[in-house]
Amino acid sequence: MRHIDIDSLSEDELIELNHKVVARLRFLNQMRSHSAMLNFRVGERVKFHPGGSPELLGTLTRYNKKTVTVVTDAGQHWNVSPGLLTRANPPSTGTANSNGSDVARFKTAPNEK
Repeated sequence: MRHIDIDSLSEDELIELNHKVVARLRFLNQMRSHSAMLNFRVGERVKFHPGGSPELLGTLTRYNKKTVTVVTDAGQHWNVSPGLLTRANPPSTGTANSNGSDVARFKTAPNEK
């Protein structure tokens, strides 16, 4: 690791160094999030435990820049850090159609047929 003598740097140089350090830390964080995202696929059943609430089950519906969107079984949309997700065992009934494919059925609104 290189040693940088920050005592000899001017204020402008310190500010520039700070910007570079912050940018590098953000990049490393995004790479970790992206790597964790690749462990899951859109349409996969996942679970997570939001603070102060019971564990939630849902379906991963979208990759975002730093998070993934999960639609819970109750229809709530959550943006969740992929590091907080775990795979959920598929429910025993109600999500696969009769021919056994992996298509999830969503509840219809009362005014829809």
